[in-house]
Amino acid sequence: MVRMQLKIVDLYASVEGKQILKGVNLTVREGEIHSLMGPNGSGKSTLAYVIMGHPKYTVDSGDIQLDGESIVNLSPDQRARRGLFLAFQYPVEISGVTLANFLRRAYINLKYGGDGDKSKEKIGVAEFQKLLREKIELLKLDPSIARRYLNEGFSGGEKKRCEILQMAILSPRIAVLDETDSGLDIDGVKIVAEGVRKISQQTGMGALVITHYLRILNYLKPDVVHVMYGGRVVESGGYELAQLLEEKGYSVVEQKYGPVNG
Repeated sequence: MVRMQLKIVDLYASVEGKQILKGVNLTVREGEIHSLMGPNGSGKSTLAYVIMGHPKYTVDSGDIQLDGESIVNLSPDQRARRGLFLAFQYPVEISGVTLANFLRRAYINLKYGGDGDKSKEKIGVAEFQKLLREKIELLKLDPSIARRYLNEGFSGGEKKRCEILQMAILSPRIAVLDETDSGLDIDGVKIVAEGVRKISQQTGMGALVITHYLRILNYLKPDVVHVMYGGRVVESGGYELAQLLEEKGYSVVEQKYGPVNG
């Protein structure tokens, strides 16, 4: 299979009339793990939402491409069917819908179109339950979590690990993880990082991991580390770049590129 490539080209984007992204250039290929770091307000989460097509965000100029095809005008579900996935920083609670049912319906909708034609639902309940058990075990979750309502009453760590569970079930080609490590204890960070790494190794998934902290990168060992500042990617390098930020803080970025205006 040819490796998918997510390419962000000179991207400018706004939310509620305020421009946040100011010329982002970034490329992530299948099988690669990239980390995106940067101070609060630099545009990291905005980039994640714009990549996935959140309707609240407006692309002012530039492009988002998958394998050379622009996806700027595609809806989020169309982007998902092409192999994109977003793990949210703040997962939403949905009362009355069990995690297992949510994941099965999402899987069917993504893989078979979800147009209501039962003949196209090529995975039965028993087969899906087997798949779900395997992924729950991978992420070291309590199997009973599948019977609980989606994120309702979940701890912060459970919510974040369930986002990775969704990723494991849906098996995207490129995943964007928006601060999935925030709110996790040491064991949770290790489990999530190892889960992402295993999924990448097993399926060839590429990942863009947005984080503030070195600790998850210690387990992920990203291929590339990017630094976002003032709405654009200003630095890219190896793991040592993340180590520098951990040691010196983002003041080294501000000293090099100056204060952000607006």
